[in-house]
Amino acid sequence: MISNANAVRLLALLSLALPSWGLPQAFNSSRGDAPSIPSASNTTVPTSTGAPAFTSTDTGFLRGVNIGGWLILEKWMSGDVFTGAGADAADEFNFDSTDGAAQALDNHWSTYFTEADVQTLKSYGLNALRIPIGFWAYDNTGTPYLKGADVYLEKAIGWARSAGMKVWIDCHGSPGSQNGFDNSGHAGAVLWQQGNNIEQSIAVLTTMAQKYGSTEYADTVIGLELVNEPLSDNGNNFDTTVQFAKDAYQAVRGAATNSNLMVVMHDAFRGPNSWTDTATSLGPKGAFGIDTHIYQVFTDDDKNIDQAAHISKACSKSSELGSANAIAPTFVGEWSAATVICVYPDGTTTAGSTCNVDGCQCQGDPIESWNEHMVEQAGRYVEAQLDTFEAHSSGYFFWSWGGPGPWGFKSAVDKGVIPNPVTSRKYEKQCA
Repeated sequence: MISNANAVRLLALLSLALPSWGLPQAFNSSRGDAPSIPSASNTTVPTSTGAPAFTSTDTGFLRGVNIGGWLILEKWMSGDVFTGAGADAADEFNFDSTDGAAQALDNHWSTYFTEADVQTLKSYGLNALRIPIGFWAYDNTGTPYLKGADVYLEKAIGWARSAGMKVWIDCHGSPGSQNGFDNSGHAGAVLWQQGNNIEQSIAVLTTMAQKYGSTEYADTVIGLELVNEPLSDNGNNFDTTVQFAKDAYQAVRGAATNSNLMVVMHDAFRGPNSWTDTATSLGPKGAFGIDTHIYQVFTDDDKNIDQAAHISKACSKSSELGSANAIAPTFVGEWSAATVICVYPDGTTTAGSTCNVDGCQCQGDPIESWNEHMVEQAGRYVEAQLDTFEAHSSGYFFWSWGGPGPWGFKSAVDKGVIPNPVTSRKYEKQCA
């Protein structure tokens, strides 16, 4: 089992000089017994609509990218939105309460990601998009959140259809916040398993399944993710999360008329093999997919190794991914090119975000300024991950399309860090 203290997005890097591209907001998690929380089995699950039972999902291997920072604001990625009255807002929950927020959101939604971007991604050899969206796009009752993001999700589905790409819709922000990260919409307390938030989650997912799980969307929408990165402590109970997944699966399956729609669950930072029993209990292989996120920047261990060790660690994920994927489709729903390293003039690397040797460069430097040694080292790490995912999972989605530095797919392709097309290789057989 992966330790939650090691797997959750920690703000441990704040103890070092942060790279200039910043980091996703993280939650300072520590292990401990989670509080007793009523089981999600008490939640009312909609009765079946008579929708056909799951038959099979033959999506082929998914090579994709996340469209993060678009329909849910993350300040470290979409900082240009946080101006004027919203400059001090920490997350979308607070931003949406500020003067001019509705216009600012619409401007952002209409420009941050466009049909031309979909065509660009297609040209890189990608075939899928994972699109995060918040629950409030479908039910913002009792919250300051503004609706409207689903209009742009609809546009993106149309763009993907025209490009021959698939879409995986990710309910990235859940009522009460499933993790206390800004990527849930509201940073701070984790209240997802309190009150009627689980019930509201399932109701929203049912609404989403009725639309995106209909036969009208079956040619493009291949999956619906129930919740993104729920913690397994700090206000959440893992057993409750598992029961939620089972109940939500039944609700989505009952509401969808597309019998091939895959229902996907993030592993709650417990590792994909913690979900294989759940997957087999719910139906035939392919009915329930597992999403795991793999980063090497957040833990003390990852901050203290050189790039060769990062590459070795990327290769070592083959066993965990492969064993889970043999039982249920297992996807790396998020990963990046980021590591906390510096490169010396001779091409060797060291852990850290600062160095004093003349000619040494650290990954936090603007990606446009990266020298050939940094590009090579980052490229080697990317290709080791790609080789592992291609051989031992059912697909992957880079985080993210428009992120800064090594978190931005387009900038990394432009710099030569990510191969173009993504199936080409410059550094072959690193994991042999």
